[in-house]
Amino acid sequence: MNAKGFLLPFFTLAACITQAQTIIRGRVIDRITREPLEMAVVSDARTKHNVLTDQSGRFSLRGVALPAELDVSIIGFTAQKVSVTSNNAASLFIPLDKGVLSLKEVTVTNSAAAGTGAFHTLSKLDLNLLPVRSAQDLLRLVPGLFIAQHQGGGKAEQIFLRGFDADHGTDVNISFDGLPVNMVSHAHGQGYADMHFIIPETISAYEFGKGDYYTDKGDFTTAGYVAYNSFNVPDHNTVKVEGGQFNHARIVAMVNLLSRQAMDKGQSAYLAGEGLYFDGPFHYGMHFNRGNLFGKFITPLGEAGKLTVEASTFSSGWRSSGELPNRAIAEGYVKDRFGVIDSSQGGNTSRTNVMMRRQTRLNDHLMLENQAYYTNYFLNLVSNFTFYYSYPTEGDEFRQHESRNLYGYNGKLSQKNDLSNAILNSTAGWGLRQDNIDPIYLAHTQKGEILNYLQLGNIRETALNGYLDETLQAGKWLFNAGARVDYLHFYYNSRSADSSAAVYQGATPRVGKAIVSPKFSVQYTIDPQTQLYVKLGKGFHSNDARIVIANQGYDILPAAYGADLGLNWKPAPRLFINAALWYLYLKQEFTYGADLGDDAVSPGGRTRREGIDLSIRYQVNDWLFAYLNANAAHPRTLDVPKAESHIALAPTFTSTAGLDFRFPGGWNGGISYRYMHDRPGNEDNTLTASGYFITDMTVNYTKKKYEVGLIIENLFDTRWKESQFEELSRLKNETLPVDELSYTPGIPFFAKLKFSVFF
Repeated sequence: MNAKGFLLPFFTLAACITQAQTIIRGRVIDRITREPLEMAVVSDARTKHNVLTDQSGRFSLRGVALPAELDVSIIGFTAQKVSVTSNNAASLFIPLDKGVLSLKEVTVTNSAAAGTGAFHTLSKLDLNLLPVRSAQDLLRLVPGLFIAQHQGGGKAEQIFLRGFDADHGTDVNISFDGLPVNMVSHAHGQGYADMHFIIPETISAYEFGKGDYYTDKGDFTTAGYVAYNSFNVPDHNTVKVEGGQFNHARIVAMVNLLSRQAMDKGQSAYLAGEGLYFDGPFHYGMHFNRGNLFGKFITPLGEAGKLTVEASTFSSGWRSSGELPNRAIAEGYVKDRFGVIDSSQGGNTSRTNVMMRRQTRLNDHLMLENQAYYTNYFLNLVSNFTFYYSYPTEGDEFRQHESRNLYGYNGKLSQKNDLSNAILNSTAGWGLRQDNIDPIYLAHTQKGEILNYLQLGNIRETALNGYLDETLQAGKWLFNAGARVDYLHFYYNSRSADSSAAVYQGATPRVGKAIVSPKFSVQYTIDPQTQLYVKLGKGFHSNDARIVIANQGYDILPAAYGADLGLNWKPAPRLFINAALWYLYLKQEFTYGADLGDDAVSPGGRTRREGIDLSIRYQVNDWLFAYLNANAAHPRTLDVPKAESHIALAPTFTSTAGLDFRFPGGWNGGISYRYMHDRPGNEDNTLTASGYFITDMTVNYTKKKYEVGLIIENLFDTRWKESQFEELSRLKNETLPVDELSYTPGIPFFAKLKFSVFF
């Protein structure tokens, strides 16, 4: 054999090896805004192997035989085919155009952290399809998450998810551009998450996760989390005006401040503002008013860095008719369900935020992110749930008040390693949060005036965290493992002279504790249509500093343990299904306390929940879309007799569904329902919180320069109760208190018109 014949097999083998190890690298962006597109699917048309783009829009696809053709797609954009040769394989630049929404673009991929890819798909679909009318509607986008408003519109919404009555956020972690929304040791309730400072038109994307499986999410992440992200560059300038029944008026404006030339250089800046007024259907009008202002600026720092600066301010005031006992109408205390017993209820609140984030790409595989933020927050809230039960003469009205400064920092280092037959994504994170609350008090009031302080003091709460997260993708398998360490330090100085302050006498005002939360998930992608995943994790929700100090540090950080078994399935090109069986155990439940002098959220016993989540998205044809969410849960308290093991107000079955249409000529809209089944009103289920079935409708005519729309909430004028609580209350002329459910009536038929101009 000559030398040429001897070397030929070697060169052939080497060529095959080289071909098998070819790595295609590139970046996917929005053609108009020049913004990177995260989680776009880049797929080898021949082998169907695929990857997702990172937050910079970058991707690397291994083992592609050149020449090749790539399929690039992301929900809401027109899919594109890209030819790849040896000349462009190392630096592809792929701009995509916004296009008609199509479920054909949805791909079951093995390139996301276990189980979250489906949630990303659902969030992208729903944000593109479903109407968002308010900050509250942003929460309703999460499948299975229900909300209720029970204090004049300005109070944070009550949240229900996975068998939890999470009050105002005790078991759901909420953030906006990395800024925490939940407030620890809040005057009204632990984890209080008021989202009204967010202008919904500024939201470009949101992510959610159910359960406690996410290493970068800490306190309050038991039922799950929701993370909202604002636009870096709005598609266009917008001015919108709305008007409707019950003296509803709203105006929104969002304006880009920089030229197209600056945007081409990677800079962007815009301002958004919102003003709202609403009286509601109540005889005693809410006079709910809100003003929001939000600004965002982005500039590149050299070739590998980016600086983002955000600032916002928000102020709101309202008055409230409050909750009504069921007997109030029958016995003539109020005219009807929209009446009022104590007209002094209401409140005012404000929040100002400043945030800076710097992202630095240290090399092609390593990203460093640093974020610092500051929040100034204020709340003054007057309520009366029990009327004349505790104080027969003066009445039971009370005020909850706080003034807070919040400082925080988050850091994250992310590295992507291309191994021989796998990809390893490693993340290390760390953070600090400091809440200084002074004063914070609970006071007995009459007609809004303070009679005496039931609690008065100041709180300092410090939280430190660090975490490691590893995700290994190998063929059809994906493994995710991580661990998180949180340390919380509590300080409460009681300054009240009332007898209720005796619990703090002799108590150490400072307590600290750490908790370690391991996480593990595994995902197996059978084919581009079918994927299975298992998730295991430990999380926690912290307790209120006042309770921690009063209990001398007992159960500071009660843990939660969860497990999910899930399926992502695309049995047809226009049908996507996510389903999960889940389990969650809590060492300590947080329960609502209604009596005057109680904390709004108090520690309870051990609980267990298990359930089923189902989400279906189906595109009937090019212009008609259907969706369905159904969520069943079985929540129970442990260590009590079975007859008393119900968890008050915890949802057992909820469902939402709808049809949305998008005609090419500009007409679009939809009709949808939300359903909550009857649920226990108390622990022994002798009281029932009534369920409801509400239908909403939206019709719009949208053109390039303007949009006209009609929104109807509660289309069939259903009589329903939005929030319900067991209260031991006494009305003015009653000699004995009565234990029954009190409620806030849900809004009746409510029509609004809107007109938007785009420029």
